[in-house]
Amino acid sequence: MIDKLLLDILCCPACKGDVELVKDKIVCKKCKKKYPLRGKIPVMLIDEAE
Repeated sequence: MIDKLLLDILCCPACKGDVELVKDKIVCKKCKKKYPLRGKIPVMLIDEAE
C-alpha cells in the first residue's frame, strides 16, 4: 500500500516517534496517534490524527 522506504523515513509530527502501517492508517508507536492515507499519500497533519 505504501512504500517501505517512505514509511522508514516518516515520523509522528506530534511526538517525533516511529510509525508503522496498520491496515489503512499510519500509527505512531509512541503516542498511538493514527494518521489517514488518502490514496497512497500519508496525511501527516496533527489536526487530521485520531
